[in-house]
Amino acid sequence: MRLIMVRHGDPDYEKDCLTELGHRQAELVAERLMDEGIQEIYSSPLGRARETAEHFAARSGIGPIKTLDFMREIRYGWEGELYKKGNPWIEAAELISKGKDLQTSDWRKYPSYDGNTATIDIDKVAAGTDEWLKTLGYEREGLYYRCKTEDDRKRTFVLFCHGGSMTSFLSRVFNIPFPHLCMVLGFIQCTSITVLRFNREPGSLAMPLLEVAAEARHLNVNTSEIEQKAPIN
Repeated sequence: MRLIMVRHGDPDYEKDCLTELGHRQAELVAERLMDEGIQEIYSSPLGRARETAEHFAARSGIGPIKTLDFMREIRYGWEGELYKKGNPWIEAAELISKGKDLQTSDWRKYPSYDGNTATIDIDKVAAGTDEWLKTLGYEREGLYYRCKTEDDRKRTFVLFCHGGSMTSFLSRVFNIPFPHLCMVLGFIQCTSITVLRFNREPGSLAMPLLEVAAEARHLNVNTSEIEQKAPIN
């Protein structure tokens, strides 16, 4: 099974929709995805991801778009003061500046992550990831996934989501601490593509292979038009 993950286009966060630039980016990524042999479309329930998915659905004729609620964007900050501080990428960079270990399994105990709504939502995405993959025939066993399906035909799905929920998903399937992965991937560009390939041999136990990571060459069509902003969520 191949899973293609796509971050939404340039957003209007207040209205939870795409900007004019975001719609153009969504058109470009839709064109880019046409040769991938995709059979099913999944999306976060949030408007900016859904609108990006709709561009590909309209172009490909594939439908319906299936909603994965657990892939909504993660929050950050503490209850009562959301988004004022506690951005997990900024906090990870700050930990590095202090010489802290981002690869520790105890990263949740750092003050910048302890009680942070980002940590709560990261763990929700992790749980949702395992539940969803099980429905697709991949059951978590310890650190890896057992292929439980006897149908080994090639399947390709696409999931439109967000920088934070995508990083949370990848953190879970690759067993990489979230803060460390934040620094490995950085801020994920709008409509960038990440591709995972799961072992489809029935009974196999494996972790997915990373075919493509945060690739956005489709945006190079007109660099003056497709000007990227540093994404936060």
